[in-house]
Amino acid sequence: MADPSSYRPKPGEIPDSPGVYRFRDEHRRVIYVGKAKSLRQRLANYFQDLSGLHPRTRSMVTTAASVEWTVVSTEVEALQLEYSWIKEYDPRFNVKYRDDKSYPYLAVTMNEEYPRVQVMRGHKKKGVRYFGPYAHAWAIRDTVDLLLRVFPVRTCSAGVFKNAARTGRPCLLGYIGKCSAPCVDRVSAEDHRELADEFCDFMTGRTNTYIRRLEKQMAEAADDMEYERAARLRDDIGALKKAMEKNAVVLADATDADLIAVAEDELEAAVQIFHVRGGRVRGQRGWVTDKVEEITTGALVEHALQQLYGEETGDAVPKEVLVPALPDPVEPVQEWLAGRRGSGVSLRIPQRGDKKALMETVQRNAQQALVLHKTKRASDLTTRSRALEEIADALDLDSAPLRIECYDISHLQGDDVVASMVVFEDGLARKSEYRRFQIKGFAGQDDVRSMHEVITRRFRRYLAEKEKTGEWTDGENAETPEIDRNGEIVGTGLTEDDGRPKKFAYPPQLVVVDGGAPQVAAARRAMDELGIDDIAVCGLAKRLEEVWLPGDDDPVVLPRTSEGLYLLQRVRDEAHRFAISYQRTKRSKRFRSSPLDDVPGLGDTRKQALLKHFGSLKKLRSATIDQICEVPGIGRKTAETIAVALARSAPAAPAVNTATGEIMEEEPGTMGSSGEPVTTGAPDERRGQET
Repeated sequence: MADPSSYRPKPGEIPDSPGVYRFRDEHRRVIYVGKAKSLRQRLANYFQDLSGLHPRTRSMVTTAASVEWTVVSTEVEALQLEYSWIKEYDPRFNVKYRDDKSYPYLAVTMNEEYPRVQVMRGHKKKGVRYFGPYAHAWAIRDTVDLLLRVFPVRTCSAGVFKNAARTGRPCLLGYIGKCSAPCVDRVSAEDHRELADEFCDFMTGRTNTYIRRLEKQMAEAADDMEYERAARLRDDIGALKKAMEKNAVVLADATDADLIAVAEDELEAAVQIFHVRGGRVRGQRGWVTDKVEEITTGALVEHALQQLYGEETGDAVPKEVLVPALPDPVEPVQEWLAGRRGSGVSLRIPQRGDKKALMETVQRNAQQALVLHKTKRASDLTTRSRALEEIADALDLDSAPLRIECYDISHLQGDDVVASMVVFEDGLARKSEYRRFQIKGFAGQDDVRSMHEVITRRFRRYLAEKEKTGEWTDGENAETPEIDRNGEIVGTGLTEDDGRPKKFAYPPQLVVVDGGAPQVAAARRAMDELGIDDIAVCGLAKRLEEVWLPGDDDPVVLPRTSEGLYLLQRVRDEAHRFAISYQRTKRSKRFRSSPLDDVPGLGDTRKQALLKHFGSLKKLRSATIDQICEVPGIGRKTAETIAVALARSAPAAPAVNTATGEIMEEEPGTMGSSGEPVTTGAPDERRGQET
């Protein structure tokens, strides 16, 4: 590990001008490339105290052994040079987007004498017009098959074309009218190229021109009583419209735009791009990247723009690019895009209307792509096994932790404090084992004390279950297991009377808490107080993704590429999600609480009937017992209980319209926004039972 001070440039050596810099390791390999408006200010950030650097930046500067820079005249030149060097050196610490597959394009080889329509992948070639990318090659072939009725362009390979020219016989498509057969001189090279140009025009979105022309020709053929020709034109129009239906109109103003969305977490990011031409989605693609450097959403967008348009020119760069966040600064990127296109390019965040709605769709696609990527990675058995082994090695465990439990605390400014427990077995979520807790020992916000209480309650229950099964007793009170007629044990004590597994009968090999050293110390202290010393404890601090162990002053930093770190992060995020969902449920129930909740034996159906009959709690409170008895299902005894409960509850303060100062008649919280009475739900007794 190198000391950054050993290669830090001397004061005054670094110029205060735009440029691009490269960090090299001891073997002279480029490990990071960056650009800056001011090289002096940017590079100074790398040579500060290591404790103040982001862990990924710290790893980069300690791996590097030297730094060098190149001065340029403008920020646009810096952007171009940065892209060129990233492509050339492939630095390990730079963000690199990777396609999950090689996307197919619909290509028209305009650089040949007889242009050919085909599916192409890989690097783009000069003189070839590309449309797409498409998600699947069959989608291209379906589109081409429909368009060849109207634009019979050559689709055969060079070998088939030469063989047909040699024999004087066209291929099958030439016989059925889906190829103009230039191989046997049925059409001249000029006419065939004109067909290819019309095909390209249609694919770029100029569809109405050709449909109107065909409709006019069909009408003329019908007037001349050339009904067979009119029928063929009718079928051609139908084929074009069917091809157009494959790409629904998403922007009514026939916009040419690319929409870019980013979904990210601490370690990875997914990018989705929709290519809209003529108001229709003509292609879609996506990437996933590891976040190997500290980076903002705007910087991720900038890297995506470099990846998309770094080798494109002309119309391949659209007039409008819509993004979720703008690079900082945005002007050099916008100028660079304009230079690639040859005219102005609008780079902005959509604020309203159809474009904003479409951006939300692209964002959902990006989020789903990230989830799918993580799911695929987590479902791989080999990967899960490697992750568990890496965790065991990093935490110095005797064996891989086949059962991991993770705990998280959630609250809203100290109210409705709850905790969650999620379980992963063999690297996969075991949702039937999830549990949730209300913090009962104290009021207010104290995550450390809350963690101590939750761990204590969970493992006190575990010890109680262990004692019941006879695994931990003095031998006198141990239960004798049942033996069936075949001599097999059928009553192990690990199930409830209804046959379900006991809630806390199984101990984990590893307890993970969401937090740093204080939370880990609280969990370890709780287990020590119960005499449990055979279960490992660690914490995962979300900000820096550091693993904390009890009693250690320094955290364990797992490598960024570690599958073990990825698994711990996934476990922690699941505990966080489960805790937040429970906390929100409790908060919403508290907001919907009613004095009727305190009436014993009064269920949801009769509460709704009461509120529907009287319209509000205020009117119900002022009603007599006889009037309450008029509600179906309410007897006199129940009515008396309701009246007593409402009399005991203090009436709520009147609601005031803040705009007019008017006092509202109805009590707040008694009627829903639709005019229906607000009802309270019974506690959720499903999976994730409250404990």
